[in-house]
Amino acid sequence: MKVHVCKITISCYYHLRRLFQLRNLVSQKVMAQLGKSLILFRLDYCNSVLINLPASTIAPLQRVKNTAIRLVLGLDRRSSITAALCKLHWLPVHYRLLFKMATLMHDVFHQRRPAYIHNLVTFTESDSAQSWLRSSTTRSAVTVRTRTKLGGRDFSVSGPTAVEQFTV
Repeated sequence: MKVHVCKITISCYYHLRRLFQLRNLVSQKVMAQLGKSLILFRLDYCNSVLINLPASTIAPLQRVKNTAIRLVLGLDRRSSITAALCKLHWLPVHYRLLFKMATLMHDVFHQRRPAYIHNLVTFTESDSAQSWLRSSTTRSAVTVRTRTKLGGRDFSVSGPTAVEQFTV
C-alpha cells in the first residue's frame, strides 16, 4: 500500500504546485473549490482500502491535505492546522477513512447497497449463536476477530469496527 499512497501523494503535489501558481489570481472560495476537486477527491478515491493501515503509511496523505488547507486559506508553514480543518469542515485523513467506512456500513444496515456487500456483514439478529444475548435485539453488526493485521482490513471486520469507533 505504500506504493499506492506514494503515487497518490505525487499526483496531489503536482496539482498543488499548479494551484500555487493561481493563488493570487482567484478568490479564496474558488481556491477552496479547486482544492476540493483536484486534491480532496483524489485523496478520497478508493481510500477505503487504506483503513487500518499504520499511521506512518497514512501520514503522507495527511501532509498533502495540510498543504492543501494552507493553500486554500493562505496560511504559512508554521500556523496551526487544527483550527483550519475546523474552519473548512474537513476531517483528518484517518477520521475520513473511518467516516467513509461508517457511512458504507449505515447503507448496508438500511439495505441501500448491493446484496454482495450486504452478505459480507453479519448482524446480531441473524446470528443464531448469539440469539440468546441481550444485544441480539439491537441489530448491530457482529465484529469478527482475526489473527492477522491483514485480516483486520477486510470489510466484514473493518466495517463493524468503524461503526463501534464512531458510537463510543
